[in-house]
Amino acid sequence: MEQYDQKWAKDVKLFLLEVNKGVAREGGQLTLERSSELRFRYRSILKKAEQECPAPSAEERKNKRGRIKRSPPRNLLERLIEYENEVLRFMEDKIVPFTNNQAENDIRMTKVQQKISGCFRSNIGAKIFCRVRSYISTCRKNGVSASLALKLLFKGKLPLFLCNNLE
Repeated sequence: MEQYDQKWAKDVKLFLLEVNKGVAREGGQLTLERSSELRFRYRSILKKAEQECPAPSAEERKNKRGRIKRSPPRNLLERLIEYENEVLRFMEDKIVPFTNNQAENDIRMTKVQQKISGCFRSNIGAKIFCRVRSYISTCRKNGVSASLALKLLFKGKLPLFLCNNLE
């Protein structure tokens, strides 16, 4: 939208944000009827997008072997068409979030650690690092700060939310 000045990309973005607000209003899941209406709108936006961002023509393919290179906007458009069910799954399935921000956040520290030191020195070190990060991440998701979680851990105690799950 910003880099390639594609109007259709803005339309898709606004549509998805609107659907996300609707899903939140409906308690995390839309009815089948409403979902079908929105899928129809999604497809019509992408049909207009194909006019703005057409596939390479046969002329461009002339005297060339293999696949013709497509622009990044065209690649995105084709993925949005091909993976429609995956893109719109958040509106029909309560457990599917609108974004993958949480998943990216969960693996970020591991990637940072790899960039800083180049790699883990041993498989055991990598497992220990992942176990500690997993514990801290779980505590944060349950409202316990990382510092409190580590203090409790060193005292040999568990956060309250973990104690409740053991009963």
